[in-house]
Amino acid sequence: MPKTRADKLRLQRFIARFPKTRILVVGDIMLDQFIRGTVSRISPEAPVPVVQVRGESFVPGGAGNVAHNLGALGARVEIVSVAGDDPAGRRLSDDFSAQRIETGRIVIDPQRVTSQKCRVIAEHQQVVRYDRETPQPLSKDVENGVINSITAALPDAQGVILSDYGKGVITPRILKTTIAHARRRGIPVTVDPKVEHFGLYRGVDCITPNTAEAWAGMGLPPQSGEKPLTELGWAIRRRLLARSVLITRGPDGMSLFEPDGRLTHIPTRAREVFDVTGAGDTVISVLTLSLAVGADIRDAAYISNYAAGIVVGKLGTAVATMAELREALCAREG
Repeated sequence: MPKTRADKLRLQRFIARFPKTRILVVGDIMLDQFIRGTVSRISPEAPVPVVQVRGESFVPGGAGNVAHNLGALGARVEIVSVAGDDPAGRRLSDDFSAQRIETGRIVIDPQRVTSQKCRVIAEHQQVVRYDRETPQPLSKDVENGVINSITAALPDAQGVILSDYGKGVITPRILKTTIAHARRRGIPVTVDPKVEHFGLYRGVDCITPNTAEAWAGMGLPPQSGEKPLTELGWAIRRRLLARSVLITRGPDGMSLFEPDGRLTHIPTRAREVFDVTGAGDTVISVLTLSLAVGADIRDAAYISNYAAGIVVGKLGTAVATMAELREALCAREG
């Protein structure tokens, strides 16, 4: 970990460059809906609680939360995704526009519904979740539209995030095209992986699975201990030909497998953990922003670790701001 004042000043200089840095987010956007209420009785129609609704809220989820994390740090963000011609898609577009996130390259497919998760929460307990989504693969025309959007947006990007939630946007062809075009331009590409697509992320600059995703992505049963995890990280890097692998480990911090063969364990910076929702989105957002402004992978991982420590100390899907990130670094100087 950076310990000296000079180390932390170096990280602060990278953070200062975040505003106006342009990041392209490619992936599955979704709308997260929360219905909150109280329960005082059981339904006479079935043995289920009756929730008296007290409030309702909507926030962008999936790749949309990645975009919000980037926007909170002052970055210029453009999203390439697919949405339906429906109220959920329009609500997402309005929310992105309010945050100055560019949506002109989102492909609208009237044959699909915008992915939406609705969580019903009573007395701080989730009672049920219901989802709306289109399970069918993208049509060829829509896939071509996504690829055209990516190739048009890449020349202005300084970093690319592949945010894969398994809702159809990240196809093998889209992955291959994005990685190839970005590498030709020297633009860093990071991926927040989906287990089912693990073998497709070949050639990315960094992949950021959590421990469970890392084991499952390699088709292996989880094992405890540092030695098995170390062997797993290097195996992922060899299999995917990734420049680096960052395994996020919850309360155990992060393990970074670096291009020069060095392994760095980064302890968590969280003082208290209230909610880990969206922490992975924060990690990949800040990691990519840091790479885009010139940080090496180790400094980028350190900065993203500070950001994750901020976010897990908040309730619900949250983001870290520039001011909070600067304060976290300053508070730990010396």
